[in-house]
Amino acid sequence: MSTETRCLEVGGLRVEVVRKDIRNLHVGVYPPAGRVRVAAPLAVSDDAVRLAVVGRLGWIRRQQARFQAQPRQSAREMVHGESHYYLGQRYRLVLAETSGRPRVSLQGATHLLLHARPGAAAPARWQVLEGWYRRQVHELLAPMIAHWAAAIGVAPPPWRVRWMKTKWGSCNPRAPRLWFNLALVRVPVECIEYVVVHELLHLIEPSHSPAFIDALTRHMPDWNRRRTRLNAQPLTTARQADARAPRILAPR
Repeated sequence: MSTETRCLEVGGLRVEVVRKDIRNLHVGVYPPAGRVRVAAPLAVSDDAVRLAVVGRLGWIRRQQARFQAQPRQSAREMVHGESHYYLGQRYRLVLAETSGRPRVSLQGATHLLLHARPGAAAPARWQVLEGWYRRQVHELLAPMIAHWAAAIGVAPPPWRVRWMKTKWGSCNPRAPRLWFNLALVRVPVECIEYVVVHELLHLIEPSHSPAFIDALTRHMPDWNRRRTRLNAQPLTTARQADARAPRILAPR
């Protein structure tokens, strides 16, 4: 797909404009600082982009303010007692040594027990936790995707999980294929379910058109509440040293 990228100044905002072979113009606001990005059809002029941004300035400012006020979690050092999130719940990390296979388990509703080799450095401890995260999110997504694909009336597409810089999920309707951000393992289950339904519906309607919103409302009437809860989750880093967070993922 052919793309063109440039920057515009609109109402005191620096706006990244990406033109590509799409039908509709989309305005997005990205954390952590509220970067503004416009995806526009190739034929749309700069003046039309400016008008679209000006028309959404109130919404953009609200999203930027929300990001600034949102709780943030610094890069994890993988030390005893620090906080880690799993399915929307905060857990305290407990470190233990083992001569066997490194593993992770929940200790009640408050602690995450990580067994690692004696003397294991922080990257090795993180690798153990990341592997556990991957297993948990796969076990959760597999039946959820099958259930919602049947409810929506589409064939369950191939899907993968990976760390993603700016999105909770993505859909390639042509392949078809879905991608989900591994960071979803940190948010509540109902928020994960919202992302699954959102991406599956893109197999039917690729854009955030009125038809897409109608379908989303029909299949998940409380999607807006779930999205609000998703966006209220603490901004956590993807990998141990990456200060990244997904964007708001929803029609507007």
